[in-house]
Amino acid sequence: MNVKISSLLFVCFICIIFFSCKNKKIVDSINSVNIQKEDDKPNIVLLFVDDYGWADVGYRNDIFSTPNINQLKKESLDFQRAYIPTPTCSPSRLSLLTGKEAVRVQMVRHIDIDPENPDAKFGLWPKDPVQMPSINYLPLEEITYAERLKEFGYYNMFIGKWHLGHEGKYPINQGFDAEFGTTDHGNPSNYYYPFFKGGDPNNFMKNYKEGDYLTDVLTDGAVDFIKDYDKKAPFMLSFWYYSVHGPSIGRKDLLKKYQDAGLEGKYVHHAAMVEAMDESVGRVRKALEEKGISENTVIILLSDQGGAYTNAPLNGGKKGGNALGEGGARVPFMVKYPGITKPNTETSIPVQSIDLYPTLIEIASGKTYEGNQIQGVSLMPILKGKDLEPRNLYFFRSYEDQYAAVISGDWKLVKYHSGKFQLFNVTKDISEQNDLIGTGLKIEKTLKSDLLNWEKEAVPIY
Repeated sequence: MNVKISSLLFVCFICIIFFSCKNKKIVDSINSVNIQKEDDKPNIVLLFVDDYGWADVGYRNDIFSTPNINQLKKESLDFQRAYIPTPTCSPSRLSLLTGKEAVRVQMVRHIDIDPENPDAKFGLWPKDPVQMPSINYLPLEEITYAERLKEFGYYNMFIGKWHLGHEGKYPINQGFDAEFGTTDHGNPSNYYYPFFKGGDPNNFMKNYKEGDYLTDVLTDGAVDFIKDYDKKAPFMLSFWYYSVHGPSIGRKDLLKKYQDAGLEGKYVHHAAMVEAMDESVGRVRKALEEKGISENTVIILLSDQGGAYTNAPLNGGKKGGNALGEGGARVPFMVKYPGITKPNTETSIPVQSIDLYPTLIEIASGKTYEGNQIQGVSLMPILKGKDLEPRNLYFFRSYEDQYAAVISGDWKLVKYHSGKFQLFNVTKDISEQNDLIGTGLKIEKTLKSDLLNWEKEAVPIY
């Protein structure tokens, strides 16, 4: 009996060892899968260009030479109707970083510090008809995409224009691990060295000399970052260009080409700046390829608002009182996500820059974004070739009479402080020449009500 018991105990012991080993292999296998998934997280490169108009790209306008962006389009999903909720420098950046409509954070204009009161929390704009205060920095309590991606193991590098606050409120104070080329300025005083007049607490300019061109200097920084990156963690590189924001100062070796093409004045410089920026895009992509990581890197190209020059066939632009026109609010936007997006495809679904925040979180986490503290929605369904639920897109800025708008599908309603409204079918009338306000369309009443209700919820002065 004791022998039988001993034999049984021995068999049980062997079984325990066997199943323990087997379970360990299963656990190790699961861990291996998890590690593999962690290793497979894509790097992300966001190229955020300043004042780059929807029509300032070679595949839409042969005035411009943009072979690298043209090639990126062939490899990407191109969003034909991408918009900025507050099309101007600082608010567009706030929305991109936080997924929020900037007006909800009380930033309705670009940051414009009063030299007589540099520490003022809010600023006013002399020509703003309602004298609406606008906050002078991105509040530190706001959670940026860099802070969220850090939760998922990403290293965050920032290069270029910030324009969301001075020292103490820089990228490294908002979740970024390192920064390069960041100053207090929204634009340089010259694209040739010395670039900026003061406002350079990081001593960025000390390493450069006469003849250096700012776009090239920043690109050198981006290329060096990619080339030298040696961490196991995936990275997100946020390259926010100062160009093609004014002053329009083209790289000298490119100017003659556009003069010979018949362009005149500052538009010659603008075209040369666009080409220099396009070269930068090409250099960044080449660095990814030489590093051997291009097929595991998401590339996103986006502009912060419409251009300062003609945006034809779109109406409006950065200047002239019609920044909520298609030429001011609609921007270039494309995404290349290897294995996810289908190359050389387009979508006409209206989207906004606030949608990138939850999209980046989904890319980084591999999980569907959940949360209601932002207004953006993830674009992952579109990236995978599906649709989004229909929704309204809202716009607000406080400089002039024109101040708010709403887009619903093909329709767009624009509102003015003076009581004026405009209504356009921006699919059939891309140039916004046929104002349909007062023609008895049911959509007019619907959008007026929707916009008023949104203002009451979102705009601080209500």
